[in-house]
Amino acid sequence: RNTPPPRATRVGPMGIDIKAGGRKATKKSGRTAPVSENLYLRLIVKLYRFLARRTDAKFNKVVLKRLFTSKTNRPPMSIKSIAKFMAREGNEGKIAVVVGSVTDDVRFLDVPKLTVCALRFTATARARIVKAGGECLTLDQLALKSPLGEGTVLLRGCKSRRESAKHFGAPGVPHSSVKPYVRSKGRKFEKARGRRASRGYRN
Repeated sequence: RNTPPPRATRVGPMGIDIKAGGRKATKKSGRTAPVSENLYLRLIVKLYRFLARRTDAKFNKVVLKRLFTSKTNRPPMSIKSIAKFMAREGNEGKIAVVVGSVTDDVRFLDVPKLTVCALRFTATARARIVKAGGECLTLDQLALKSPLGEGTVLLRGCKSRRESAKHFGAPGVPHSSVKPYVRSKGRKFEKARGRRASRGYRN
């Protein structure tokens, strides 16, 4: 007669196998480092990580957080928008800081004298700022000039200006101004069923 193998005896309470350190229910979300492999961005992050840790200025913490973000969360800003904000009362002579790209705007004819600090500038934007007697700074130059962010105005572009943002939502429903993805605009395209009472129903 075959005897069954001896049953394994359980030692101690049974539980779920979790990694050392335990499970944290309130885990912080968001990035703690940039995903980009860009060497220059990584060096700026290293610099602002130090400044955020060693200074009490909130400016450095905000800049560091924005350096981690994805490209869609770092929208570009035109020199026209920057000039508009810098013309406000109390902003004269301050440095405009944009953690993103600064672009040109051909509709903007008279560029005032601006001191702008950004991650990058388009060639025409840089040329127009310099021609107007302004200055284009990098974030590491700003860290030397104003390590606590004093005399600066931190700006950011509008996230919903992307063309893709026009398509977010449901097109065709009442009171919606969402842009549909259509091949072309005409009688046969999204103009029949659901759009007019004589063709099924009208929404």
